[in-house]
Amino acid sequence: MSTAPFPALSVLDLVPVRTAQSSAQAVAASLDLATHADRLGYRRYWFAEHHNMPAVASTTPPVLVAAAAARTTRIRVGSGGVMLPNHAPLIVAEQFAALEAIAPGRVDLGLGRAPGSDPVITQLLRMSGTTSEADRFPEHVRDILSFLTADGATLRLVNSPNQAPGRTYDVHATPAATGMPDVWLLGSSDYSAQLAAAFGLPYVFANHFSGEGLERAVDLYRTRFQPSEILPVPRTFLTANVIAADSDVEAEERMLPQARMMSRLRGGHPLIALETVEQAAAAEAGDGLAAATIDGMRSRWFVGTGPEVRDRIAVFAARYGVDEVMVSPVAGAYDNEPMDRADGRIQTLELLAG
Repeated sequence: MSTAPFPALSVLDLVPVRTAQSSAQAVAASLDLATHADRLGYRRYWFAEHHNMPAVASTTPPVLVAAAAARTTRIRVGSGGVMLPNHAPLIVAEQFAALEAIAPGRVDLGLGRAPGSDPVITQLLRMSGTTSEADRFPEHVRDILSFLTADGATLRLVNSPNQAPGRTYDVHATPAATGMPDVWLLGSSDYSAQLAAAFGLPYVFANHFSGEGLERAVDLYRTRFQPSEILPVPRTFLTANVIAADSDVEAEERMLPQARMMSRLRGGHPLIALETVEQAAAAEAGDGLAAATIDGMRSRWFVGTGPEVRDRIAVFAARYGVDEVMVSPVAGAYDNEPMDRADGRIQTLELLAG
């Protein structure tokens, strides 16, 4: 039994879609999970942004955040994250200013630099024109921070039609802001860690994605942090893929669908909806997905009984000096479980809550 203090827990949701499940059912299951997280005392509930993936329905975080806010009363809701290269900064600021008006004091805006999909989908997302190119990420983070404040941003016009050169122009994400979302930078490399440190913003390392470079990124963030009006000292937490069950056997079974999906993604195999536990077990022996890749995930993910996983999370948080861990509950579903509910993911949250 670990003696390390247990951290606060939060939830990262990709809105998984399993075989024969509709998007409506997948979203219903995730919103139901958000209500459980709210009741169980989790600190925040974030939705990721991914595109054109059969196993992921989390394509539009602001829409899902609004729906989760309407179904919860206490928990913070937000994005983990909005992939800024896909969006104009003013649109992002307006969306999250509106969310802050819907759920004052409960909204987080997590921003990422990756597109969240392949190059074809990235081009489709930008068909209306250039949005926020990745190399302008720092500039557009600054823009969003300015637009969200009560004072807004002041632009100086240069070559604007029907406007005198040199005239200033005020821009506000919402007309009469009384608060603003907490803005976080997300990343899985040194880049976002250093940018968050330079801007004096809170930072999250996406450990659930690969785990590579975690120690270096967190150290860079803390050692290079510059205090700001937003944040006087570094603030960070980590993410992790987690499955807790009543037995080790069940936990291992519920792990397999998500592990096989990640193996498909990393190996360049065609993507499909998330298999059920039974489908994954039946297919495991003969379809050539890399067993070594799946074993590697098993060693990095938190899989086991509730007490076992809680102990490992406590040790993990203590090792990296964080007081919060955001769990991505990736437990798969058995064939006979309801389509509009995620029993394995609910079980994970309940067992972790203690």
